[in-house]
Amino acid sequence: LKRRLQSPHGNLPLKRKRKPSINTSKECATEADTREKGSSSQKPVPKKQLTHNRNESQKSKPFIKTSSLFRNNPDIPKIHRKAVQQVQENVFTTDSFNQLDLHPHLISTINTVLKISSMTSVQKETIPVLLQGKDALVRSQTGSGKTLAYGIPLVQSLQGMESKIKRSDGPYALILVPTRELALQSFDTMQKLLKPFAWIVPGVLMGGEKRKSEKARLRKGINILISTPGRLVDHIKSTECIHFRRTQWLIIDEADRILDLGFEKDVAVILNALNAERETRQNVLLSATLTEGVTRLADISLNNPISISITDEIQKALKPASQMDRQGSSSSNCMEQENFAVPEKLKQYIMIVPSKLRLVTLAAFILEKCKFEKHHKMIIFFSSCEQVEFHFELLLKVLSGGLESEQPKHSSVSSTRLQFLRLHGNMEQEERTEVFQEFLKSETGILLCTDVAARGLDLPQVTWIVQYNAPASPAEYIHRIGRTARIGCHGNSLLVLAPSEAEYVSLLASHKINVSEIKMEKVLSSLMKDDRFRLRRPGSKKSCGTDPQEVRERATVLQTKFENYVHSSEGTVRWAKKALQSFLCAYTTYPRNLKHIFHIKSLHLGHVAKSFGLRDAPQNLTALPTAGSKKKTKPRPKR
Repeated sequence: LKRRLQSPHGNLPLKRKRKPSINTSKECATEADTREKGSSSQKPVPKKQLTHNRNESQKSKPFIKTSSLFRNNPDIPKIHRKAVQQVQENVFTTDSFNQLDLHPHLISTINTVLKISSMTSVQKETIPVLLQGKDALVRSQTGSGKTLAYGIPLVQSLQGMESKIKRSDGPYALILVPTRELALQSFDTMQKLLKPFAWIVPGVLMGGEKRKSEKARLRKGINILISTPGRLVDHIKSTECIHFRRTQWLIIDEADRILDLGFEKDVAVILNALNAERETRQNVLLSATLTEGVTRLADISLNNPISISITDEIQKALKPASQMDRQGSSSSNCMEQENFAVPEKLKQYIMIVPSKLRLVTLAAFILEKCKFEKHHKMIIFFSSCEQVEFHFELLLKVLSGGLESEQPKHSSVSSTRLQFLRLHGNMEQEERTEVFQEFLKSETGILLCTDVAARGLDLPQVTWIVQYNAPASPAEYIHRIGRTARIGCHGNSLLVLAPSEAEYVSLLASHKINVSEIKMEKVLSSLMKDDRFRLRRPGSKKSCGTDPQEVRERATVLQTKFENYVHSSEGTVRWAKKALQSFLCAYTTYPRNLKHIFHIKSLHLGHVAKSFGLRDAPQNLTALPTAGSKKKTKPRPKR
């Protein structure tokens, strides 16, 4: 009652006009606002006057179920983008592996088992350097075949050793990778390469697996050890039988990601353990982007390395790394000037969508690509594990299952069931591996994931990458879109931005990344193909064409289905709130140089809540440690 008296009805609309900040009074405003609009999906608590007005409007036009979905949205800004010349690498060369001085069995394995005949640019530049026994710093776009670039010379040198390798000798090579999925993938590749050389044993160590069985494997002996840094450090500290007396190779793959994930100290511990037992070895550092951290890591781990950068087409000749280091130090902030190489056959798009419409637009896009066009395999990136879980459940129930019973029997659309999968860091390792393998083998499907799947993973036939939450840096953007258009295939990527985030396009342009715009209306119009979202009106004929009013009605029906599902039980509401909370938390963590584009205060909480199927902006979000606690203390002095 006190609060009502203190914020009289007249003041509320004024607060609407101010740039919305997320505080309690704001939430009240949005709630009042959404109620006033009479969201189609809820049973409103109307005032007499409102009912009267509604009756008036209903007399004047035929019954149309409207919603606040298309009202009070910010204007979609026009995208002014300079056409930039993208940096592109030629992935394939005409050179075949036969031209290299390799063991004949190894060449036939590459040709028959891996079904590869010609080298990629990075392989052509890197393999001869590594066969000479030199250290190398390799920088090349994602999906250009870096794993084989170090795998082939490694296998060639190990099989040719004078005294034949025995399993009990322990590791001759150590390969460090950032994520468990990439560890499994690299292990798989090494196994294929080692088919003719059965006496060389590869092995993988990673978090989530049983330590006991890993210790047993180490005791028996592993010659090529592939590991994530954290788990290896764990074994160095606690497993007596692990030693690096014979280690001749150290390969650090996706070095920038290893550093991003905070493994710098772990890598230092591993380097110290290696140096303590053996001074000389061959070191290789591979990365798609060159950050300050990578240059620093190269300084401590490499000896007079040859720097191989495929991106610099003009200076394709190898240049000594000392020169490279000078460049690195001169540009104190590497990220500012770095231009990224993008796969040649990758088409990049952006779509500006107001917060309220994000959920229906995403659903319409999934339906259009995976249901009506078919033969599409899609990965959708979110910024947090909770969002992945929530959207997975919501889309599964509304688009491909649970609520299917509502649709007419004759509808031909139902014949294609959408297959949704999810992958994030909070899942059990067993389940993660299972999902990864399933998506790998399937020809179609939609994988919802966090950045755990953004690095190094080679998922064949992925045709669309959707970034539902914008990545924190252009480098991360490049890694995400690198999951499609791999090794010369075609692919597409879509970045979904809110109107307040439109400036991100010019940031991408400054890094020579070219994007085209897809209009939201065009995506929503694909709902016309699905009769589940038709508004049931007495005497209505089957619709034809794309009448904008009907598209809006169908979008509203779909949003209503989402909201009905979310509000069907207290548990799902709690889940939606948790997902919204994690989205806001993630939103506050954008780096300082992007705060002018992604600022928590430029979000309208009521509108964002709508994109999580919530009818009102939740009241109790102020319990949030990051997104709310500061805001909570602000109103007090005013009161």
